[in-house]
Amino acid sequence: MIRVDYSKAYDNAAPLAGELSQAHTWLQEASGRGSDYVGWVNLPRDYDKEEFARIQAAAKKIQGDSKALVVIGIGGSYLGARGVIEFLCSPNYNLKKKSTPNIYFAGNGLSSDTLHEIVELLGDEDFSVNVISKSGTTTEPAVAFRFFKELLEKKYGKAEAAKRIYATTDKERGALKHLADSEGYETFVVPDDVGGRYSVLTAVGLLPIAVAGVDITSLMAGAGEMMETCRAADLEKNPAWQYAAVRSGLYRQGKKIEILGAYEPAFRFMCEWWKQLFGESEGKEHKALFPASVEFTADLHSMGQYIQQGERHLFETMVRFEKSEHEMKVPFDAADGDGLNFLAGKDMDYIATQAMDGTLLAHVEGGVPNVVVYAGRKNAFTLGELIYFFEYACGLSGYLLGVNPFDQPGVEAYKKNMFALLGKPGYEEMGAELRAKLGR
Repeated sequence: MIRVDYSKAYDNAAPLAGELSQAHTWLQEASGRGSDYVGWVNLPRDYDKEEFARIQAAAKKIQGDSKALVVIGIGGSYLGARGVIEFLCSPNYNLKKKSTPNIYFAGNGLSSDTLHEIVELLGDEDFSVNVISKSGTTTEPAVAFRFFKELLEKKYGKAEAAKRIYATTDKERGALKHLADSEGYETFVVPDDVGGRYSVLTAVGLLPIAVAGVDITSLMAGAGEMMETCRAADLEKNPAWQYAAVRSGLYRQGKKIEILGAYEPAFRFMCEWWKQLFGESEGKEHKALFPASVEFTADLHSMGQYIQQGERHLFETMVRFEKSEHEMKVPFDAADGDGLNFLAGKDMDYIATQAMDGTLLAHVEGGVPNVVVYAGRKNAFTLGELIYFFEYACGLSGYLLGVNPFDQPGVEAYKKNMFALLGKPGYEEMGAELRAKLGR
């Protein structure tokens, strides 16, 4: 069960209970701004069970016929899956001895070197592709898919390549859906009522996660339990209410930055997922906390100085997990050259806990409010709980801020400029104006 301790961050969240109640009603009844995109609220209960079984079957097929899976997507189409896989299977997943395929993430940028490296890493290995795009026309994944589609067809022939391509896209329309239907790719659905950054618990995230060997049934069960917890219209019982209230309260007190962190290096890409979730949901109308992240204790030796004594415009949210299943005790050294024999025989989890507590006290005394999110063991069930907890808190937070948490109008600006500079038909006049501004 997720527990939020905000005693070192905020005095009294109760005054926000009325606003939270309204935001909660908007989410539960799908009656607020952006209500067409709140399908994720009941998703852990209402997800398509037939498709879920197909996801599991496809994952087994890929595990049986492929040494690698290339996952092509950007933003919400890859961050959640990568975060789950790295957290539960290791950031070194592809380097480990295992019975599941390596997983490479492509189409999340425009780097020639990155694309070339994935092709080199694949070598002569058998591989499959999961291309994820609602429309099929988003530039980065669409370009990457051209490369890997061509590679598959050269290696296996067009008909056999089609059996190794899995398209996660719109259920009825769009360029990728039409291509998948014409070529015979197996398809999975990006739900119409679930936006990309909330889609990790749909086929968008579940297929690559299942290929990595994660128990997606347990992942969904954890999310389902947290869904039930978040139904409570009660500040004392609903941890998402508490977290949203504290974030909002600190923002209103002048805090401008929230730093999310954990004392687990494997949590790094879950932080990246969280940054998109909150940044894209709240960053509108010149409002919102800026979502940043750290990896402790490593960043205590780099960002630690700023956090301790820099400008007091930030607060921290630390995610803490229960004791590791792997006991690692510090060895005794007769020479004791490093002076650390006082730690000999102590478990690394114990040492980490003291580091967490010592850091929390130092930062709070330095003027940095600290919120602690206590989670369970490092497993699929716990992560399912945590994902839903952050999603629900994000929806509440957006409504408390007075914005639509489910659109992203600002994302289109860079795309229009890019298309114009690339010479996309229909953008010629705009392209000339932009090149003039750039002095070209």
